[in-house]
Amino acid sequence: MSGNNDLMQYEQMAQEALRGVIKQALKKAASPERLPGDHHLYITFQTRARGVDVPSDLVSRYPGEMTIVLQNQFWDLAPGETFFSVVLKFDGQPKKLSVPYAAVTRFQDPSVGFGLQFPAQPVEETVAEVEALPVRAAPKAADPDEAPRPDGDDDGPKIVSLDKFRKK
Repeated sequence: MSGNNDLMQYEQMAQEALRGVIKQALKKAASPERLPGDHHLYITFQTRARGVDVPSDLVSRYPGEMTIVLQNQFWDLAPGETFFSVVLKFDGQPKKLSVPYAAVTRFQDPSVGFGLQFPAQPVEETVAEVEALPVRAAPKAADPDEAPRPDGDDDGPKIVSLDKFRKK
């Protein structure tokens, strides 16, 4: 029997367990107390991954990935078993987003330097064509380039990547 044939699927179990951290954090954020102290959450997800339900104008603006920030202004946060939904404002308009945990590629709470990173999932092959809408400047909270990035500084976010646990 080959030692490299992981019939137990440990990597998949580890990813599901780490995505459980996201679910638990969102459950706390959805509680009446919301996010305590200075906690705020950056969640980056693939806009075209299977099961993602985001308005087409946002998919046009962010055809690959999108980062949202949950801090003060979010509504109707509903963390489910396999996905979460939330209402955020974009250009002053409320928009509902539904995101499967499997579509999340990064999760960070910069207030405590905590972060998780996940490999990208296969993207939907049959995504409907979206209309080309005029693109205005994106809100700061939704700009993935504005999200904190690890830079080797000990005070920065700690990103946990499953790649470092893989055998090469």
